[in-house]
Amino acid sequence: MERWNSTRGSGFILTGILNDSGSPELLCATITVLYMLALTSNGLLLLVITMDARLHVPMYLLLRQLSLMDLLFTSVVTPKAIVDFLRGENTISFGGCALQMFLALMLGGAEDLLLAFMAYDRYVAICHPLNYMVLMRPRVGRLMMATSWILASLSALAYTWYAMHYPFCKARKIRHLLCEIPPLLKLACADTSRYELTVYVMGVTFLMPPLVAILASYTLILFTVLHMPSNDGRQKALITCSSHLTVVGMFYGAATFMYVQPSSLHSPKQDNIISVFYTIVTPALNPLIYSLRNEEVMGALRRVLGKYMLPTQSTI
Repeated sequence: MERWNSTRGSGFILTGILNDSGSPELLCATITVLYMLALTSNGLLLLVITMDARLHVPMYLLLRQLSLMDLLFTSVVTPKAIVDFLRGENTISFGGCALQMFLALMLGGAEDLLLAFMAYDRYVAICHPLNYMVLMRPRVGRLMMATSWILASLSALAYTWYAMHYPFCKARKIRHLLCEIPPLLKLACADTSRYELTVYVMGVTFLMPPLVAILASYTLILFTVLHMPSNDGRQKALITCSSHLTVVGMFYGAATFMYVQPSSLHSPKQDNIISVFYTIVTPALNPLIYSLRNEEVMGALRRVLGKYMLPTQSTI
């Protein structure tokens, strides 16, 4: 294929799931509703945790970070996909593609690490409750959040810089919802096998240790919970942990499919479905999974809404 020069203002064409769908209008409406749900639910959770001092503990401060990451992650992809479909234009500049790739990788990597830290927080709270305020003091929580952002940013920068340095061919169509490494490499006019192997190895290295830490934490938690004398305490611990494990399963399932599964097993249709799942569906569901079954969050939501909405209603 003939090469094209990305420095002359050329870009890519994103032909994602909306273009390949049999009912694009219905799918676009569904994605719009899910995006609005993600904005509303994550925004409310951020507001409630920020405004209610009773939730200023490590567990909920880490949850606030998760909501922030989900809110940013879905906003990196979804608005552009919707606007492009409505306008009938699917182009993205070379620089825009690199930026979108970097942000998506950074936010996904940060969430990967944050979920492991959240599992450790639950392990300490349930298995070592008397030492919780020492092991999870504010400085430790801040260090966890900073580590998630810094390591994810460095990893995303390296991935993006190396992926975008390849020469690309004139077939500029990326058959994907966003600029992501596996579909983009299919346009490269060079041998990418070494880089694909690096992506695979780094994907395993970046995803597996946090996942192992999560599974180890919850295995120890399960043993502790089963020996709890109080049924109420056991039930509360299981509800909290089941919510976290549901989020972990959704996130790691999609991430493993995209970055650990060999590229030869990828297909555009499957990649598009998975991309919609982890960029739109999961950010919309995460805050609902955490908040609807959590009495403390629901109580804080009622307090915040009562404090800021009831006075307004009484003056009407």
